[in-house]
Amino acid sequence: MKVAINIIPHDKQRYETVGDWQWLGDDLLITVSDMGDWRYNMLVAFHEMAEVLICKHRGISQQAVDEFDMQFEKVREEDDDSEPGDCIIAPYYQEHQFATCVERLLARELDVDWKEYDETVNGL
Repeated sequence: MKVAINIIPHDKQRYETVGDWQWLGDDLLITVSDMGDWRYNMLVAFHEMAEVLICKHRGISQQAVDEFDMQFEKVREEDDDSEPGDCIIAPYYQEHQFATCVERLLARELDVDWKEYDETVNGL
């Protein structure tokens, strides 16, 4: 198994997201939209890694996550900046919530102001 984290321009994401994970056979690819601060980029990567590992452990497929996320984005209201994984009916709701918790813990240790970070993420 290989695990790769790629920092890419936001407009190169598969769909409207800041962080994405996908299985390519047995290999894992995590793509993160570049926010100009390595700490911000790695916080998103850390979130994605936690989320995907728990999804894999619990049998939640990439297809189920992708389908939910892409449908969520299709019907998203213009002023809605919530994340698909925060929707209670997301098939990976619990996994996303845990990933956000550890992301917040790491942000604190990296001296990242969560409000500024969140504004940057939502501003893409």
